[in-house]
Amino acid sequence: MSASNPVARYGRLSIALHWLMVLLIAGVYATIELKGNFPKGSEPRELLKQWHFMLGLTIFGLVWLRLIARLLNPAPGAVAGAAGWETALAKLVHLALYGLMIGLPLLGWLTLSAAGKPIPFFGLELPALIGADKALAGEIKEIHETLAVAGYWLIGLHAVAALFHHYVRRDDVLKRMLPQRP
Repeated sequence: MSASNPVARYGRLSIALHWLMVLLIAGVYATIELKGNFPKGSEPRELLKQWHFMLGLTIFGLVWLRLIARLLNPAPGAVAGAAGWETALAKLVHLALYGLMIGLPLLGWLTLSAAGKPIPFFGLELPALIGADKALAGEIKEIHETLAVAGYWLIGLHAVAALFHHYVRRDDVLKRMLPQRP
């Protein structure tokens, strides 16, 4: 798998990481939304919560690999003919998405730490980042949930922009993040 980004499109590593993160983020949101369908304390609810934590922490780990890949192989330039505000907005949304991919898992880890709960990660238990403090856990959880809702909107904006470029503008913004067909 080549890590380099050609001028006109993203490299294979960047594309693979992007779509893997899409799947993981969908899984994180799905698990937390589905847990509400089960009674508190039930085994399916607890399992969904554990998967939410583990997938979130996986995102936290992979986002750093994505950032390294992005530093080594910068993204293709702005689309020809794009207004300055469009380019600035695209950069701002991307920055916010990266912020959420780092911040939300970190806030989740802090919430579990402050709540005095175990931090599961695929058979391991990660260390607490802070001491137990139930009141603080509630405050951090509220911030986590608020930012997660903002994430729905940012992800939606990102997807709508990609589809707008593809179907209305008919440029290559979406195509340069899609795997090339042989």
